[in-house]
Amino acid sequence: MSEPANALPADALLALKARLREFAEERDWTQFHTPKNLAMALAGEAGEVLEHFQWLTAEQSAAPDAALRGAVALELADVLMYLVRLADVLDVDLAAAAARKLAINAERYPAEKARGRADKYDQL
Repeated sequence: MSEPANALPADALLALKARLREFAEERDWTQFHTPKNLAMALAGEAGEVLEHFQWLTAEQSAAPDAALRGAVALELADVLMYLVRLADVLDVDLAAAAARKLAINAERYPAEKARGRADKYDQL
């Protein structure tokens, strides 16, 4: 099975960053893509994700129907795109930052202490 023509290659974050940068430049939007504006847009889009789940029970949220799943997927894409664009503007390597944060969290939340618990690391 071949990938769609608009599919991202294996190095998806770098490809997405380049596509978003080009998209903004083609529209002369770079002037508006300040860290403040992008962070605010990111928070707004995250709020739109929350809105879909606001009045659902935990069980309902865990089993969304196709329509809800599709709507949430588009909001998650907005969150991802603003996150990647913000990282680009701030020259942050998201993959490296995520790897670093995962290593920090592994130290803070050792599996033998954190397994099955939702406590903050300083309460383990």
